[in-house]
Amino acid sequence: MTDLPARPANRLRKPSWHDSRLVVGVILVLLSVAAGGVLVAQADHRVPVLVAQADLVPGDRLTADNTRVVPVQLGDGLVRYLAGTTRLGDRYVLRPVRRGELIAASGVGVAADLAVQPLTVMADATSATALVRGSVVDVYVNIPKGGSSEGYAGSERVLTTIAVADRPAPSSGLGTSSDRLPVRILVPRERVNDLVNHLDDGSRITLVPIPGSLTAGPGS
Repeated sequence: MTDLPARPANRLRKPSWHDSRLVVGVILVLLSVAAGGVLVAQADHRVPVLVAQADLVPGDRLTADNTRVVPVQLGDGLVRYLAGTTRLGDRYVLRPVRRGELIAASGVGVAADLAVQPLTVMADATSATALVRGSVVDVYVNIPKGGSSEGYAGSERVLTTIAVADRPAPSSGLGTSSDRLPVRILVPRERVNDLVNHLDDGSRITLVPIPGSLTAGPGS
């Protein structure tokens, strides 16, 4: 029986750059990576805006200490907020801003735009102990009837949505007593004189937080 000629064994050859299939494959991979990067870049429309680093009240000057820059995706809503590239300069908060909130452009202005003045009042301690910087309150006054022995006429709300700038600790020595605490509030300029008159007349002041307002937590 005649033996058939032996066929040489097929061996795998190491691919080389001369192999067109390898070149095409590498090109396809590179194109896929590049296309993915472009899509990701186009999908990220975040822009830097200013965020409050602390609770801010009207009259606070914006600084690098009480603000920070964060990237956010706002779309057309961007124009309503201060850009992260804004030069702070002499810019002041015109209305309360909570820590972590974006700072609205309409809520910031120069010193001449401020419509409030700080005024320290001796307020009823029962409600004042729950207040913190940034609390928003309604102001009630209880006017004396006449002499100190005749009592008071009854409470009346005279101001609404007033921001608390500060509440000194009872140990601050600012004339504190067992039933009253000094609280610095931000009063509309046109109402400062009225409230000062109430203070001079010996009216009792009570500050009542509005629903949802910042207040001291348990044990504060």
